[in-house]
Amino acid sequence: MIKVIMGRKGSGKTKKLIAAIQDAVNTEAGDIVCIEYGKKLTYDLPYKVRLVDSEEYGVKNVDLLKGLISGLHAGNFDITHIFIDNLYKTIGKNHDVGEEFIDWAAKFSETNNVKLTLSVSDDPEEASEAIKKYL
Repeated sequence: MIKVIMGRKGSGKTKKLIAAIQDAVNTEAGDIVCIEYGKKLTYDLPYKVRLVDSEEYGVKNVDLLKGLISGLHAGNFDITHIFIDNLYKTIGKNHDVGEEFIDWAAKFSETNNVKLTLSVSDDPEEASEAIKKYL
């Protein structure tokens, strides 16, 4: 399962993501991971959540993000949910690459039984049909 939280800057995406993370911590039995660019969520998340700073690991494009997610899962099969805050900050704002990543994430989620929730800073009205089905 994959879910996209999309909205313009300042629309409350991060608050929705934090609420979804807290809900996952309270309802899911496995490990929860949150990938973000920078360390702004450090004090907002429950201590049970593994916070990964993509900037710290040099993740600057979609291939490196796929590798990071695959590596996290390969190292811990108990991960049940991966959250990504502000996808475009991590991989760069490119709609085609964003769609490609979301398509890959949906396949990864289904194959590995891992839920993915990500926030995207963009206008939901301008989202492609490929992305709208995950909103």
